[in-house]
Amino acid sequence: MGKAGKHRVKAPGLQTVMGYLLPKRTDCEVYLNDQIDATELIKYLDRKNAEHPDYRTTIFHCAIAAMARMVKERPLLNRYFQGYVLYERDEISLSFVVKRRFADNAEESLMVLVPKDEDTLDTISRKIVGDVKETRKSEHSTGGIDELLDKFAALPRIILVIVIRIIRWLDFWGINPKVLTEGDPNYTTILTSNLGSIKCPAVYHHLNNYGTNSIMITIGTLHKEEMIMEDGHKEVRDVIDIGATLDERIADGFYFAKSLRLMKHIFANPEVLEKPIGENSGFEY
Repeated sequence: MGKAGKHRVKAPGLQTVMGYLLPKRTDCEVYLNDQIDATELIKYLDRKNAEHPDYRTTIFHCAIAAMARMVKERPLLNRYFQGYVLYERDEISLSFVVKRRFADNAEESLMVLVPKDEDTLDTISRKIVGDVKETRKSEHSTGGIDELLDKFAALPRIILVIVIRIIRWLDFWGINPKVLTEGDPNYTTILTSNLGSIKCPAVYHHLNNYGTNSIMITIGTLHKEEMIMEDGHKEVRDVIDIGATLDERIADGFYFAKSLRLMKHIFANPEVLEKPIGENSGFEY
């Protein structure tokens, strides 16, 4: 077991050479844009929320739970390059931004979710809702990475430049202290943005050369669209646009494509989300 929740992975020759030829994550971005049929998921949520009117499970909760399961079953998605070396995390982490109010001048807060093997849609949903409510109690930063960023921003420019260069050097060697990495979405498995919550379509979002995040996913607005079904007939369905930016050094396109197929399977069979993420979905690729 490696240091600080990661272990080094022996990369194939091609990946090793790519790590040296293309050391920056932004040099290795692969962009994927697709639609996911959410018709069955909407029916499932309607039934679920009708049974529990005091608590509402959302599409975003389901998407986060589906991503957690996807990474659990597709572990290469939990890898990253740092300092020319390929690593794999020992836990799954998902991050997203929460706006304290839906207003132009409202502050944003960074949130990180670390699902466990025993977690299901219900437990993940409640963790998200609980954390969001706690965050929105205040108009101002509530601590953690937000508070640290506020302190950095208050430094004189020349001091901040020097500090950031030191931090980036530590990051390259993977020795940044926990106080700098804990709660930072740049150090999570998947950084996601729920653009559908602000009525915005899924967009391209770049990766960052700082940190260890190798996957960025944006979720667009739910809308109706005519689709061609497997038997050839056309049908108007509920669909969600999804955009993903990935570091091509962690896996090949075939692996990414199969991972997306698993996401689509989960949305088409949402009862899978009721299983603990440590239990295999049974999906046959």
